[in-house]
Amino acid sequence: MSNLLWKSIIVSPAVLGATLLVSTTAMAAQNSTTHEVVTTEVSQRSNNQETSASVSATSTTTTATEVSSKPETLAQIQQNEVNVLQQVNSYSNEGKNNSQSQVTSVSQFSDVQPTDWAFQSLQSLVERYGCIAGYPNGTYRGNRALTRYEFAAGLNACLDRVNELIATATSDLVRKEDLATLQRLQEEFSAELATLRGRVDTLEARTAELEANQFSTTTKLVGEAIFALTDAFGDTAGDNNNTVFQNRVRLDLQTSFTGKDVLHTRLATGNSRRLDLGSSTFNGQTSSEGLQTFNITGDEDNNNDIFLDWLAYYVPIGPAELYVAATGGIHSDYAATNNPYFEDYDGGNGALSTFASENPIYRIGGGAGAALNIPFGKGGGILKPSSLTLGYLGSEPSNPGVGSGIFNGNYAALGQLNFNLGQRFALAATYVHGYHGAGSSLFDGGGIVGGSGVVGTAQANALSTTNASSSNSYGLSAAFRPSDKLSISGFVSYSDVTGFGSNDDYEAWGYGVGVALPDFGRKGNVLGLFAGAEPYARGRASSASDVPYHVEGFYKYRVSDNISITPGVIYLTSPGQNSDNDDAFIGTLRTTFTF
Repeated sequence: MSNLLWKSIIVSPAVLGATLLVSTTAMAAQNSTTHEVVTTEVSQRSNNQETSASVSATSTTTTATEVSSKPETLAQIQQNEVNVLQQVNSYSNEGKNNSQSQVTSVSQFSDVQPTDWAFQSLQSLVERYGCIAGYPNGTYRGNRALTRYEFAAGLNACLDRVNELIATATSDLVRKEDLATLQRLQEEFSAELATLRGRVDTLEARTAELEANQFSTTTKLVGEAIFALTDAFGDTAGDNNNTVFQNRVRLDLQTSFTGKDVLHTRLATGNSRRLDLGSSTFNGQTSSEGLQTFNITGDEDNNNDIFLDWLAYYVPIGPAELYVAATGGIHSDYAATNNPYFEDYDGGNGALSTFASENPIYRIGGGAGAALNIPFGKGGGILKPSSLTLGYLGSEPSNPGVGSGIFNGNYAALGQLNFNLGQRFALAATYVHGYHGAGSSLFDGGGIVGGSGVVGTAQANALSTTNASSSNSYGLSAAFRPSDKLSISGFVSYSDVTGFGSNDDYEAWGYGVGVALPDFGRKGNVLGLFAGAEPYARGRASSASDVPYHVEGFYKYRVSDNISITPGVIYLTSPGQNSDNDDAFIGTLRTTFTF
């Protein structure tokens, strides 16, 4: 009987609309929000998706989110932030597609046995009056407590059934003593019945209003707008920069056709440009140290022109999850990054910089392609179910010219093993093989910032200007959540670059560790500290090889479900991996609106 009220609420478009509204704030961050464990906020994943501000780290499934009473593992939150729409659909589908029709025999309940003390009563209600329905999995769940409202809902269903029997000339089936009992029950629960009827009337009115004004039956709009006040300080950086007020806007249309899939069509624009830290160029490229996530605007000219910067589709195939990107795909769209609270898929609710957001290995290549997440293992004991992630992205997919296309142009192929140890530790081992044409950047994210690097020094990014190169990169990412108020994550990456000409070979290293204090001062706030070395080159001729350290601190203050303010500071030593260059400070005040 409790199922009657529950199903009516789940299916209600009014409640679904409210769920969509709440999940929007959780995104972008899918966001992630959504959350706070350690996992794989995709939609983006975020999710951030605040698609959202939860603990994420890596997950065996990056996009589809399963609704379960079991606690989520560390590797199940990050993608929850990015895939909020799938979560909403799984709730709504419980009422739409899995509802069970009125049972005709008590034997249809798998958890009701003839030896149960209430068997005869249930049998009478089912077979004599037909006013009992079960749960979608064929159970009755008679051993759980129910509220007075749930009982009233069941009673109301029986009253309607009795009235139907009387109206259809089958009143001989309704015994006098039963009618007397129903009358007493109706009087006893009159207040609850009246309340339920009033709620139903209200829901019907709200449903009609939503249906009349809905944007789409299959699509929801998730938006994010960032206002950023930023400046650089230091002997050189201070002279090269003025205080600027910049913006970035993203509008993500999330469409689901089956309730389990999601199509992302994202429009983006902005005017945010990188700061000049005063380090010298290398092979014609400038440093990407200190680059902030809102510097990735989708507009190479940063003139607030609108671009389609991401078009991707997530769909389950059996136990696996398929990701297909037509444009703007990056590896962290489908691979677990294990960096909760810092990673929000380049949104405006995580770390300030691209370096602190995720392991630089995920910035190698991007564009169009496909990926598959395959779960394996039963996960007995401390080792939870694991997964294998395979992906391929080409940076020049639409160019049919010689040396271009999906397979003959720049590309990056990724393989990753994801492990969950208990509920609070996640680990990922990653390998990426890349091919890069002459004049390319190693950490270019598929050219999302005009072909320049997204993270690291110019020496680590600038490949040969005359010859093509190949790269083999290896990375480890881990996240540990010792308590609900503390998250520790870190990564290391190593790239071995082989040029097809003389003196083109070199190595690139990068590593970092972060500590996040979620709900610091207020629920939804995050205090984060991250430190490490941005990708830098070793073994390059005529190049300095000092380690360029990066220290970043930020505090995300959640003003409301839809607005957050994040002040932060980035400290960079030896810009351009040269200790002769002056250290630089970057101060930022970022305001993020999600809707």
